[in-house]
Amino acid sequence: MKWNRDTIRKRWEDGTIFKYTRITYDVLWNVLLFFIIVGIIGVFFVGGVGAGYFASLVEDEPVRSEEELASSLYNYEETSQLYFTNDQLLGDVQSDLYREEVQLDNVSDHLTSAVLATEDENFREHNGIVPKALLRAVVQQVTNSSTKTGGSTLTQQLVKNQILTNEVSFERKAKEVMNALRVEQFFDKDQILEAYMNIVPFGRNANGQNIAGVQSAARGIFGVEAGKLSIPQAAFIAGLPQNPFGYTPFKNSGGVKEDEGLEPGLNRMEEVLERMHEKGHITESEYEKALAYDLKSNLASPKPLPSSDYPFLTREIKVRAGEILKEQLAKKDGHTMEDLKNDNQLMEEYTTLADRRLSSGGLKVHTTIDKEVYDVMQRVKDNYNNYDTWRTIPVEDPETGEISEKEIPAEVGSVLQENSSGAIRGFIAGRDFDVQQLNHATQARRSNGSTMKPLLVYGPGFDLGALQPGSVLVDVPYKYPNKDISVENYAGGYHGLVSARQALANSWNVPTVKAYSEIVDQNPADNYLRKMGFEAITAEDAENLSTSLGSTINGVTVEENTNGFATFGNMGSYTDAYMIEKIVTKEGDTLYKHKKESTEVFSEQATYLTIDVLRDVFDYGTADDVKSQLTNPGVDWAGKTGTSQNYKDAWFVATNPNVTMSMWMGYDRKESLNSNGYSDRNNGLWADVVNAVTEIRPDLMAPEQRFEQPSGIVEKSYCATSGLLTSELCSSVGLSKSDLYIKEHAPTEEDDSLTDGDFTEIKGDLVAAGDNTPDEFITSEGDGVSLKPQFLKNNGYDNEKTLEHLIPDKEEWSNVSLPSDSAAGVGEEITNDGQPPSSPGNLRIQGTTISWNSSSSDDVVGYRVYRAGSPGGNFSKIGSTGSTSMDLSGTSGVYAVRAVDYYGQESGLSETVPAE
Repeated sequence: MKWNRDTIRKRWEDGTIFKYTRITYDVLWNVLLFFIIVGIIGVFFVGGVGAGYFASLVEDEPVRSEEELASSLYNYEETSQLYFTNDQLLGDVQSDLYREEVQLDNVSDHLTSAVLATEDENFREHNGIVPKALLRAVVQQVTNSSTKTGGSTLTQQLVKNQILTNEVSFERKAKEVMNALRVEQFFDKDQILEAYMNIVPFGRNANGQNIAGVQSAARGIFGVEAGKLSIPQAAFIAGLPQNPFGYTPFKNSGGVKEDEGLEPGLNRMEEVLERMHEKGHITESEYEKALAYDLKSNLASPKPLPSSDYPFLTREIKVRAGEILKEQLAKKDGHTMEDLKNDNQLMEEYTTLADRRLSSGGLKVHTTIDKEVYDVMQRVKDNYNNYDTWRTIPVEDPETGEISEKEIPAEVGSVLQENSSGAIRGFIAGRDFDVQQLNHATQARRSNGSTMKPLLVYGPGFDLGALQPGSVLVDVPYKYPNKDISVENYAGGYHGLVSARQALANSWNVPTVKAYSEIVDQNPADNYLRKMGFEAITAEDAENLSTSLGSTINGVTVEENTNGFATFGNMGSYTDAYMIEKIVTKEGDTLYKHKKESTEVFSEQATYLTIDVLRDVFDYGTADDVKSQLTNPGVDWAGKTGTSQNYKDAWFVATNPNVTMSMWMGYDRKESLNSNGYSDRNNGLWADVVNAVTEIRPDLMAPEQRFEQPSGIVEKSYCATSGLLTSELCSSVGLSKSDLYIKEHAPTEEDDSLTDGDFTEIKGDLVAAGDNTPDEFITSEGDGVSLKPQFLKNNGYDNEKTLEHLIPDKEEWSNVSLPSDSAAGVGEEITNDGQPPSSPGNLRIQGTTISWNSSSSDDVVGYRVYRAGSPGGNFSKIGSTGSTSMDLSGTSGVYAVRAVDYYGQESGLSETVPAE
């Protein structure tokens, strides 16, 4: 059908158009109505789900009362206090954030306008949150949008800084919203704004200090009061909270950044000025003038800081108290420290909460530090005049990357600890806090060198029964198994057969490593070191034989090393060192109190043996000069020196029945100490500190009692060749020694390492005589003994390098030889080459003594001297000797000499020499 004007008029008049239009309208309306209803239901559904999700996020968050909120928001004035022992005030907790309070009435209107225009333009109208902005921020977070416009009001920012943490999560955001609404319910806008103005961080001041609050920002950045800020100054400060350390004009070390570093802050200032202009807070003229502001020339200059008398100490106490509070807060919420270690966000959250509680909670932190002891330790350290030289090192600026030269001193670290309680009474953290802030007593990790030996090798070895002080070890050339690396003694050379006592007292490395190789499969690193608080020891350290010499992957702290030796001082019982005695709230309630916990590491018997050997360090060992420097030399000290590879660390740690004190020296960049006198310098400072502290605390430092020998220890005689019970033959040559043993580990078998017989000397070395060795060159029977070949073989000593160094070069060993098939200790058989030895030369007579140069042959046992009445006459033998000279008793004539070898063969006559 064609629709023309007449048709349309006809259908209009008969109602057909109205009929179809109504049908269409009804259909469209019903469809639209359906979608409206579905939409409304969806909104309610989504809202219900959202409300439920929101409720789940905040279910663990307490609903704070007005008083609780006020306490959290306005507690920035309540500084915690630190105390020495005996309730002696040390001072306030030093916060990393420098803050000065200011009333809102004393804040520039320009700054208030700038903050509101930049951070929260609807602050005066909203009730704590802006739903539109909040929704936008949530969408950006969900979609991971690169554009972040923010969704936090000033109220929310205040809540985040004072009540919650900086964690980025929906849960934290939900808690922030809930608390912001409650804050707005209880406090008016000016109260909230004033709190915000006092808590927000603003980067750094001219001295490089972290600052918070607008008063600190105004003074620290521009050198003016917060009420006197100009428009551009206010705009610059108001822009800082978005990125405080990116926009700050100052370096963390103090001083102004380069122009390039100032650019981000200037750009941000211009953004703030633009918003102030748009919102009508400043005029066009003021805006243009502010844009031309010369920021750099108007910045504040660094000012002298009020110096703290105890910077190292206050920082250390704050760290330790913070750890205690962190654990308490986490435990209260059902978390363990292990949970925090495995969750970085959780760790950050509770670290922030603990720091906030300590910095502004009005707490009283009581420590174990004795003020007089601490003071005298610092005074001795400061006045000591025998430190190593300063060194010049390259240093890179972390912000610019520029390399400059810096002079650094030889640093020092020391801890004085009570053995029984674990209380640290004093420490030395470093030479100068202004030069280096690292605490060398508690934080720096270094190789502990030979001070590791009693902790990991000898103490455990005595306890396990693998070693006793009289056990015989061997100090000869040795390489680490499966490595082409030799173990060297610091003083060089080798000492042959030595006792464990000698090896430890003299700090010889080779026998120590060999001893550790015998017990390493019993895991002394875990079973002993870890029990003494050496937590940074790794599985690789436990297996490496070099760990016995202090070569560990992570190193140890001075405190850990001191605590380890205090275990010996406490007769084998480990008590963890501590510095925080208790923490009390401002109301007087005890929030924390230290509880002593002890772990038995060594038996009393093994402990006493270790102590007894470490006494020898003072008597004849590596610290034999220390007692002469002590004002109370009768105190029963037992200690150990230590040096790391290439002289990078020098140690001395010693214990007496009351206390343990350590001393360490080294460079922070691990430069080598001067090898000449490095140990004497360190030992000397140790002695000076002990003397000074003893003068003011004699009862603590100089106990009259000595370490008491426990039951279960016996004294036995042993042979220095084998460590077994001494035999008659061993005693006859002066090799019988005596020492202490744990009864069940004392030797029970008699030594059978020696054999006696006829001996002769070759080049000064005693060897068993052969069948053809002339009698005149054989010593009397019983004057010497020889080590049995089977003994050498059974102990693995029968190789050239070992035999060369096996017999110690000491008088008491002069009558001991190697078996006859070992030539003069070089491990070669004395073979008969069938040739006579070469003749001696350069005969000369001085007075009544004739002398000559020795024969060049290697197997000569002596010389025969001949005389003729006149030149050309017949020579006759007048005597023999094992040396290269003989007394002539004043007889005139002509003389000559023959060399005689091991097999009785003679050389030809030497040249002659007349005697008047």
